[in-house]
Amino acid sequence: MPVIARLTGHMILPHLPRRTVRLRLTLLYGALFLISGTALLTITYLLVRHAVDGPPTRAASFIPAPGGLDPRTPAPEPGQARYLEILSAQMQQTIERQKSDVLQQLLINSGIALALMSVISIVLGWIVAGRILIRLRKITSAARDISATNLHQRLAIDGPGDELKELGDTFDGLLSRLEASFQAQRQFVANASHELRTPLTRQRALGQVALSDPNATMESLRTAHERILAAGTQQERLIEALLTLTRGHAGIEVRNPFDLAQLTREIIDTRRAEADYRTVTIRPSISAALATGHRPLAERLVTNLVDNAILHNTPHGRVEITTGTADGHAVLTIANTGPLVPPDAIDQLFQPFQRLAGTRTELGERLGLGLSIVQAIATAHDATVTTSARPEGGLTITVTFPASHPSPGQGHHTNSSDVTGVTASNPRR
Repeated sequence: MPVIARLTGHMILPHLPRRTVRLRLTLLYGALFLISGTALLTITYLLVRHAVDGPPTRAASFIPAPGGLDPRTPAPEPGQARYLEILSAQMQQTIERQKSDVLQQLLINSGIALALMSVISIVLGWIVAGRILIRLRKITSAARDISATNLHQRLAIDGPGDELKELGDTFDGLLSRLEASFQAQRQFVANASHELRTPLTRQRALGQVALSDPNATMESLRTAHERILAAGTQQERLIEALLTLTRGHAGIEVRNPFDLAQLTREIIDTRRAEADYRTVTIRPSISAALATGHRPLAERLVTNLVDNAILHNTPHGRVEITTGTADGHAVLTIANTGPLVPPDAIDQLFQPFQRLAGTRTELGERLGLGLSIVQAIATAHDATVTTSARPEGGLTITVTFPASHPSPGQGHHTNSSDVTGVTASNPRR
């Protein structure tokens, strides 16, 4: 059967084994053994040849030359001397032939032994490579089987702490992060869908009631229309909050210096009327704090924290706002009076659509996205958010921005792109 056949005008090549890592390792092991074995046998052959090609053997040295007899030994007769010369030449030829035969036999036997050991080394290399790569095949099989529906599976590779074990542990860590991300995404989508569907249902119900009323008046239709517009406004606020949250998770590509103290002072001025309405006193302590990042997002972070501190407060309560610099880091601290917050419930406050009691947020001004947006924006700025519950009630939230090292001449320069991009929506906890 020919190796290459012609079928329907196409060339068909013989099936070749796939060039797997195991095959390449086996060939590498075999090649290394063949090279080292060849070098060893070559050195051995040269040493043996040098030994047999050395001075005359001891047996040949015992044959005296015709003129080399001991003076005390009687001189051989002429016929006997000729015989000894012939015998010496024959013995020398025999020795040379034996040396040649020995070297040739050594070369043949060495070649056979090298070929045999090369085959054995290839077989052993195949087995050893398979045992080494068995954990890698396990990783490949698991990665092929794992999908978005079974991210809970783990490799849990055992054995020595080598590179393959490290690879398996790294893969398990990646699966854990993906599982947490997928779960958070599913929960967020479910909550956002519910929050968006509720105003739509309310709008539809208001419109249907107004249209089905046979005695509808201009005043009743106006009232229904105002309620529909109010529901639409809430949808807009929720969508804007979701967009801000998404932008915070996306990170920041270009960072510019901004004055956190000035930004905080401006926000306090815009929130004093709301604080007075709720009988809440704002106590600012503003010191210079230069930060780097995206100013509109940082403005939304500070706005949400101030709004939360005012909204979740008690009558005649207070909000203490402090800015400053610590070890080159811009620091913002907001502490407010308010209801008691269990320490184990603090993490829950930073989850989207979650309230203190763990229930879904009610409709109205509380969207349940305020602190989750704060966390997302802080993460985008590589800032840290530290939250603690006050013993007398309320929270103390501290945001620490990365150290800022502006170049000379930057000062408080604000890029033109920093004054747009975030709306004035007020998503609150």
